[in-house]
Amino acid sequence: MTKTYSIDVAGRTLTVELGKYAQLANGSALVRYGDTAVLSTATISSEPREGIDFFPLNVDYEEKLYSVGKIPGGFIKREGKPSESAILTARVIDRQIRPRFPKDLRNDVTVVNMVLSVEQDNSPEFAAIIGTIVSLCISDIPFNGPIGGVILGYVDGKVVINPTAEQRKHSRMYVTLSADKEKIIMIEAGANEIPEDIMLDAIKIGHEQIKRIIAFIEEIVREVGKEKITYTSIVVPDEIFNKVESLCREELTEALMNDDKTTREKNVAEVSAKLHEKLDEEYPDLVSLISEAFYKLQKKIVREKLLYEHKRVDGRGLMDIRPLYAEVGILPRTHGSGLFQRGQTQVLTNVTLGPMGDVQMLDGVDEEEEKRYMHHYNFPAFSVGEARPSRGPGRREIGHGALAERALEPVIPSEEEFPYAIRLVSEVLMSNGSTSQGSVCASTLALMDAGVPIREPVAGISAGLVVDEKNPDNFVTFMDIQGIEDFFGDMDFKVAGTKNGITAIQVDIKVDGLTYEMIRQAFEITRQGRMTILNDVILKVIDKPRPHLSPYAPKIFTTTIDIDKIRDVIGPGGKIINRIISETGVKIDIEEDGTVFVATSDEAAGKKAISIIEGIAGEIKVGQQFTGKVMRIMNFGAFVEFLPGKEGMVHISKLSKSRVNRVEDVVKVGDEIPVKVIEIDKQGRINLSLKDCIES
Repeated sequence: MTKTYSIDVAGRTLTVELGKYAQLANGSALVRYGDTAVLSTATISSEPREGIDFFPLNVDYEEKLYSVGKIPGGFIKREGKPSESAILTARVIDRQIRPRFPKDLRNDVTVVNMVLSVEQDNSPEFAAIIGTIVSLCISDIPFNGPIGGVILGYVDGKVVINPTAEQRKHSRMYVTLSADKEKIIMIEAGANEIPEDIMLDAIKIGHEQIKRIIAFIEEIVREVGKEKITYTSIVVPDEIFNKVESLCREELTEALMNDDKTTREKNVAEVSAKLHEKLDEEYPDLVSLISEAFYKLQKKIVREKLLYEHKRVDGRGLMDIRPLYAEVGILPRTHGSGLFQRGQTQVLTNVTLGPMGDVQMLDGVDEEEEKRYMHHYNFPAFSVGEARPSRGPGRREIGHGALAERALEPVIPSEEEFPYAIRLVSEVLMSNGSTSQGSVCASTLALMDAGVPIREPVAGISAGLVVDEKNPDNFVTFMDIQGIEDFFGDMDFKVAGTKNGITAIQVDIKVDGLTYEMIRQAFEITRQGRMTILNDVILKVIDKPRPHLSPYAPKIFTTTIDIDKIRDVIGPGGKIINRIISETGVKIDIEEDGTVFVATSDEAAGKKAISIIEGIAGEIKVGQQFTGKVMRIMNFGAFVEFLPGKEGMVHISKLSKSRVNRVEDVVKVGDEIPVKVIEIDKQGRINLSLKDCIES
């Protein structure tokens, strides 16, 4: 039986259709928001996979190009692997729902969002968020809902809920916010230097809208929600945990208290080995639970040290940042390089500048068709001391690269100011917490080293959180989390920004939500941290972008031609433009608006190419001088190509100041000679003179 529910969100109708589509999934919903339509489904496996020791959740966001009336590019003409945009949206949805599943659930859960129709004013991301939550809440899958989500913009000093395409163009931020009725669950933001107090106010405004959406979903669940299934809980028996704790708590505590990650992991492994020697024979069928109990004990020790003693395993205070180091100009042949290290997290970023023809072409469902500024992030196994082959970027690498890209995008100069395609690659060389924010810092250094005139330097850092499980009002926040605090803590609150405000936020939590006070403290902590990094490290290494680009970076020359002349510059089948490229060795890109970019490492070649292009596209005038090539010889004169595709005639009387009997006495085919335009007749024929270019 089909049921339809509707609510107004930001002046537009949100409709949820149930019972008609994908009926074999545990839960499914078709969500319409204006003309945008997304089908969301949720399924769960009947039994956990053997030996699995984590909750296997997979979230997909599938962009169907028919949703915007496009046929996929390339040879195959069908959707392939998900775009980066789709991967990022899937990650955003994952972070909203993951904390709401039971911690002891081990059954596979898969959420699929199929984007079927897109109206640019109505975000398919928002529709997918709502569809995911509804499909989980009405299903029999164990899920602690409902929750809700919205997208926030900031236009003309006002917070906008689910901004339209036009509003997004003028918005100073794009924030995906998720919450339950009491607390915030997830924040993902890109912003143009938004102050912390404005961001917090925006979150509160968005939360009020989310409460309305939750009430709407609760109504749906009351009518059609299924009873949740009973699942096999993977829980360590108290007897095993108490036994493990009594045997090794003191020794494990000592092993954990070390500021070197490698040494700490070695010490912990030795304690684990001793524990298994003592218990494996006594509990042969519970070896995996002994390991789980040992993990839980590590978590308990680290959390209790932070919560009750305000001590960290590496000896730092709650607001202390690990030792910082930065360097620029490390690699002489790259266009710019920067190294940033925070404790045992180390990132090397390199900048490559290219002509505008190197922009990335996008084939997705939104309006963006190309990307001029690209940021890629790599996380090799050696960065965490592991021996395994590289398999290319996964979702995590794509997500971290996008976060750093979002953090720096507001300070990247415009195409008019700096007509280059810009690619940054952040190589993680050591990892012990918050490598994405290390990438932000290394990238700021590399951009300034490359001479890219960024508006402000950007830094990033992460705040952590531990909440007392017995008393949620008792919590502690702290600066600069390292890996072990990320694993065992309750929050990874990453914030990047300039001295003026926030440029990016990404929040991962493991608790049921964050209060406004927790968020306020995280904002204050991360602001202090990034100011320290900016003032004490980055600006002391390089205080402003270098005045000149690397000698190995291409030089970009620009000009603008009439759009009606573009075809003349390109020529039939690209004949003219290819000839210019062949003669000068430059790379030429022509935009639809008539902007021409010429890229070359040879300044003289660039100026020559620009001169030729302007000559072709401009109006030929009497008195102009060119260097031309003799193409044909007749009895009465020589035909000279003075611009690609443009010829004029030098009459025999205009070849020399003295009398000429035969044209061949002065020039021959293939000669390059200076010529001056002396006449353009009514038929547009151009007469040239060599004689007028010869000094007396």
